[in-house]
Amino acid sequence: MAFKKNDFIEVDFVAKTSKGEVFDSTLKEELDKLGSKSSAKPFVFSLGNGMFLKGIEEFLMDKDVGKYEITLEPENAFGNRDVSLIRLVPESIFKQHNVRPISGHVFNFDGNLAKILSVNGGRVRVDFNNPLAGKIVIYNLEVKRIVSDLNEKIKSLNDFFLRGNFKFELEGKKLILEVPEKMKNIAILFKDKYKEILDLDLEIKESLKKE
Repeated sequence: MAFKKNDFIEVDFVAKTSKGEVFDSTLKEELDKLGSKSSAKPFVFSLGNGMFLKGIEEFLMDKDVGKYEITLEPENAFGNRDVSLIRLVPESIFKQHNVRPISGHVFNFDGNLAKILSVNGGRVRVDFNNPLAGKIVIYNLEVKRIVSDLNEKIKSLNDFFLRGNFKFELEGKKLILEVPEKMKNIAILFKDKYKEILDLDLEIKESLKKE
């Protein structure tokens, strides 16, 4: 059965650079090698909705369950390097956050990964490009199954968009999602996505805790 847009599929994968360096996976043995704290579990996502790399989603359209090796050029993966994303930042900014800037270190800068290229004269040269920008990457990927259960589809969207497992219920074409008060304004931003992907009208209710 050929996959089409909005289909939900479950995949396992190992992602590596063209030099063979693994940088991501859903498999426990690979995550352990990386020292990652991410849970080892298959990834469930909806095709054609930006939940995976553009090149992966385009490749899987019209494919079927099975194993694939997918080689992606930078423009279909993590993008080409952009010199405008290399910036000079005052060293005082780092000191305000009790961070000692050291050349070669990668850190989280307001939600974005950034690499320190050099420290000189009170100024820090920082590269805000994705660490994988400009690199050819290879995904050894297995599509395990098509996901047909609606509850499982909803859980996968909740996990991807809202980074959590929240209580929900269905009333006809209405999806009632319970989230903590601080998440309400964030959750409502994805109302159109739930409608587009699942054809469900999203209603947000405040809950006392996240499951």
